[in-house]
Amino acid sequence: KTIIYLFLRFAGIHQPRIISCACIYLCANYKIEIKFLFTIQYYGYSIFNTSFLSGMAEVGRNVNFVARAFDPRPSQTRRLVGVIDDGTSAVSFSIYTTPEFKEIASHQLSIPMISVKPGWYEQDAMVIINKIYRCVEIAMGMLASLGYNNEDLVTIGVTNQRETTIMWDAITGKPLHNAIVWNDIRTSSTVDQILANIPSENLNHFKDKCGLPISPYFPALKIRWLIDNVPGVQKAFKEKRCKAGTIDSWIIWNLTKGGLHITDVTNASRTLLMDITTLQWDCTLLKAFSIEREMLAEIRSSSEIYGIVTDERTSLLGIKISGILGNQQASLLGQMCIKPGQAKNSYRSGCFLLCNIGHKPVISRHGLLTTVAYQLGPNSPATYALEGAVAVAGHALEWLEDQVRILPRAEDAEKYASAVPTTGDVYLVPAFTGLYAPYWRKDARGLIIGLTQFTNKHHIVRAALESVCFQTRDILEIMYKESEQKIDRLHADGQLSKNNLLMQLQADTVGIPVLRSQLFDCTRFGVAMCAAQAHGIDLCRFDPDRKAYSNVFYDKFLPTSTEEDRKHRYGKWKRAVEPCVRDYESCTQTAETETKLQEYYEMFAIFLTQLLHVPSNKPKQLTQKEVE
Repeated sequence: KTIIYLFLRFAGIHQPRIISCACIYLCANYKIEIKFLFTIQYYGYSIFNTSFLSGMAEVGRNVNFVARAFDPRPSQTRRLVGVIDDGTSAVSFSIYTTPEFKEIASHQLSIPMISVKPGWYEQDAMVIINKIYRCVEIAMGMLASLGYNNEDLVTIGVTNQRETTIMWDAITGKPLHNAIVWNDIRTSSTVDQILANIPSENLNHFKDKCGLPISPYFPALKIRWLIDNVPGVQKAFKEKRCKAGTIDSWIIWNLTKGGLHITDVTNASRTLLMDITTLQWDCTLLKAFSIEREMLAEIRSSSEIYGIVTDERTSLLGIKISGILGNQQASLLGQMCIKPGQAKNSYRSGCFLLCNIGHKPVISRHGLLTTVAYQLGPNSPATYALEGAVAVAGHALEWLEDQVRILPRAEDAEKYASAVPTTGDVYLVPAFTGLYAPYWRKDARGLIIGLTQFTNKHHIVRAALESVCFQTRDILEIMYKESEQKIDRLHADGQLSKNNLLMQLQADTVGIPVLRSQLFDCTRFGVAMCAAQAHGIDLCRFDPDRKAYSNVFYDKFLPTSTEEDRKHRYGKWKRAVEPCVRDYESCTQTAETETKLQEYYEMFAIFLTQLLHVPSNKPKQLTQKEVE
């Protein structure tokens, strides 16, 4: 261990090729067995990713980094569970042992994004399913070398990017259009059309029923847009051979060769079409968006045996399917946020903050979403969550890299931000695609405020990191009020959570400890546990009162700021956000006013011209309209 420590300390943990060379060197010169290579690489990433490697000494004093040893013991059973994970940028298939839930095999492939217009984002649905099958074959091919057989895989679960919508032909099974990705904003005009038929054009008109505002974000609007604008979809819709669903429905439709058209309550709760209380499609909502129930998937619980894989193209043939969760709900479960008041935030291109609120839905009056967190069996009660979304988190760093060109790589953000102790009162509001919760303003625009002659790129990079923390606090402030739950810690995961400075800034901004999972992505673990505990599978027993699970470890970041300092900085953030909405709204209103005034000037000029041409000895009798 000392040799490994010294090498990784000085050679650098973030260079996998060098680590591999080190492993070979150790085997050759220190008589270490080849099977120990995996232990070395495991150590390399989990134990030594600590503060002394990050260059963040000031952060390290306030952080409890948990070192964990590699457990060489074999699994207690040979029964395995697989997880299909479809994310926004990649798909993967992973295999876990039970009941320890150690990942023993995995493969991931990227999914290209198609952007035909600014703000329009699509993915090829056939590419998604084909790459999933490829990941399955590669991961399954690893089992033999690990001492397992394909028959040891008992069941699989599915987790997916939520809201991304696909419509396909029920007869041919082929997509009728590319999948419209969750962050696509093409349906803004469709929102306006729907609002025109709603009293007071209230965005929250259906919120008591479904927990969601009317927004381009949700599948109901995407389905309506496809029906209205894509001839192939229109034709299939009229001929009643059109199916629609989120990615989980599309995956299971293919795995079962059209035998199952299902979704689970977590994905259905994000469509703007499901009653949040009855957990069924709602007639009022379907009518409002002119969508037929027959084209939608059957809603099931998150954990039950739905059926078996029947597609001969995959080596999963004959395997049971017993778990479905939207990716953020899977992350909530994987972070073990299973009691009311427990909250997690996933830090990626955007942020998704969910707080468990128990078995009774709470309808937010301040811009948060009410969603189903999970339902562990058809006879079990649903658990609900309040959710807030941050549209731009890691994407702000990518913007600084690609557009502004002041950051060589997004991964260097911690290094650049650490070069200055504060932002110098610079605030960056990254409203690139509007503002999500709790503002929900699609017309908001971003800004950088507080620049001086002393401001440099390091201040702006640090301001970008702080913007993620402030947006997270915006959401937590509302959760405190509406959930009536005491939130005394914030669980964190996602690729961006590897940034130690960001985690410390987050703790200092919200004033509670931040617990970063060393899994970084808890999504797969959450759905693996969900699939394994289904009735009839029974590979594990989900125990909410269990103190810890063997593969769940956290780095703990403690707040170092005072309440007065937090209040002062957050007040400045709120003042920085105001112009994003107010000024853009003011500019829009000014343009509209100027247009109307121009029309009035023209009408008045015509009226005066007519008046002046009337002979003086013959007074003109003005009409009521002219008087007005």
